[in-house]
Amino acid sequence: MAIARWNGEVIAESEKTEIVEGNHYFPVESVHEQFLRPSETTSVCPWKGTANYYTLSVNGQENPDAAWYYAEPKEAAANIRGHVAFWRGVEVSD
Repeated sequence: MAIARWNGEVIAESEKTEIVEGNHYFPVESVHEQFLRPSETTSVCPWKGTANYYTLSVNGQENPDAAWYYAEPKEAAANIRGHVAFWRGVEVSD
């Protein structure tokens, strides 16, 4: 079971994640959406496509752009469609 934690809360947990470039991508249904706030930030990966971000909001603290996802990944990254990954201090254990 992979578990993502930040600021004392479990943000996501799943028996089945996709691991890409060392990052666990959690199925969106395994992410506790109450902690996610949409962000205007985007970035582009040459082989995955355009990433969109969420800011984590947990126990009164925010972690800007700490989660990302590919709404329309390129064909080479189709396996991460509908998945969310984390960084910026989010601890992921498996």
